[in-house]
Amino acid sequence: MRPFRFGAVLREAESGRAWADKARRLEDSGFGLLLVPDHLAGDRLAPIPALTAAACATERLRVGTLVLANDFRHPAVLAKEAATLDLLSGGRLEVGLGTGWMAADYTGAGLPLDPPGVRVERLAEAIAVLKGLWADGPCHFTGRHYRIDGLDQRPRPVQRPHPPLIVGGGGPRVLRLAAEQADHVNLTMRVRPDGTGPDPGDGGAEAFLARLRRVRAAAGDRYDRLELGTSVLQVGERKAEEPWSAARSAALDGTPQVLLGTRHDLADTLRHWRDEHDVSCFVIHHERDLAAFTPVAEELAGR
Repeated sequence: MRPFRFGAVLREAESGRAWADKARRLEDSGFGLLLVPDHLAGDRLAPIPALTAAACATERLRVGTLVLANDFRHPAVLAKEAATLDLLSGGRLEVGLGTGWMAADYTGAGLPLDPPGVRVERLAEAIAVLKGLWADGPCHFTGRHYRIDGLDQRPRPVQRPHPPLIVGGGGPRVLRLAAEQADHVNLTMRVRPDGTGPDPGDGGAEAFLARLRRVRAAAGDRYDRLELGTSVLQVGERKAEEPWSAARSAALDGTPQVLLGTRHDLADTLRHWRDEHDVSCFVIHHERDLAAFTPVAEELAGR
């Protein structure tokens, strides 16, 4: 049985000092992982420099992405940046990858939003390129989307054979890819093909359990080496001031993405999902929920 791990998504700060303070507060609690998302639209820090600053401000806290949009960076560029960050952080990086999905990012930047199957195929090739460039010796790869001709990059990552790879998603193809190639699977709702948001028909406990079964079947002998996690969107009580969020929360009732009740209720719910369904990593999606969740994280992380 895996130990609990807790992470938090942080998106913004008004200064470098404020960002460093956030990272240090997280490190001093029961959280072990600071995660930054990757969207071009909206008020968010860019992930790579933000994670570098967070790593420099802390000593033990692991830093990562949830998740980088593969379409925004060539994997050879990402491999170099990630290896450098892993070196500078002393081996504390976790690389979260996804296909990219939010239509506003693509439209605003003038990028084509390809069909989901194309994006998943491109993500699969990118993972192969990353692993090849992080390995010893030159990398050779020829695919439909990428070609690497003997590139030999330095530095190598401190973590061998590579930093832990997180793949997030909810659709069958991306979950199969995650089960086969990732170290950590972050389970989410399926996203609409047009990039306008999560598919409301993919909520609820049975849909979540179906995703878990799909990962187990696709992982085969790798299953016991996988870490399973998910993002927690509501903690304690529904936030009535955000009707869209409350509606999404209701669609996720019965899953570990919505944790309602007392501190003891939350701890019992998380123990159930870990002990019965192998989900051991929980990421707080909104900073507003950190205060309510921190005592739970401290208790279950043994702090």
